[in-house]
Amino acid sequence: MVNPDEMYVSAILKRIWQFLRKPSAHYSLLALVSVGFVAGIIFWGGFNTALEATNRLEFCIGCHEMRDNVYQEYKKTIHYQNPVGVRAICSDCHVPHAWVPKMWRKMQASMEIWAKITGKIDTCEKFVDHRLEMAKHEWARMEANKSQECRNCHSFAAMTTSTQTPDAAAHHLQAMKTNEACIDCHKGIAHMLPKGYVDPAQSED
Repeated sequence: MVNPDEMYVSAILKRIWQFLRKPSAHYSLLALVSVGFVAGIIFWGGFNTALEATNRLEFCIGCHEMRDNVYQEYKKTIHYQNPVGVRAICSDCHVPHAWVPKMWRKMQASMEIWAKITGKIDTCEKFVDHRLEMAKHEWARMEANKSQECRNCHSFAAMTTSTQTPDAAAHHLQAMKTNEACIDCHKGIAHMLPKGYVDPAQSED
């Protein structure tokens, strides 16, 4: 005996299949959906490939302001060359890994490209003049997300504070308790501090 429920489901599936195969002016709906699906995959793959290309070090130092200034400073730091051979590039520190924050950061970065096009930072001299302003924007971003990009590699839980200097260990233990952002204490780690920067701690003394 045939189950009525099975017959009903079979009839529904048959109608859906017939609807998908129903021809439009020239092609069936199934063909159009299939083409759209494949096109979507190609578009998404191309979009992500282009997006990842903008995360490459070569792209980041494509303009001479970056190549001749911050890149030269970065090459002298432990983030560039170190005993274990692990290199952190620009995007590791300045681009979030999560998709939504990453897209928001990319939109923000487009304004930096606009500043280059309009001549605000199109020379090394202008870049240096505006560097403190740009640094403050980046520090504020890193403070707001508790230095998430730093924490992608550096974890309080993985730290061996006993091998650190007493001062560093004390600061890190305090930071663990209060959930401080790395950038609160580590400005100027991968780049020189901008001209005109005043440490708030020193200004209070």
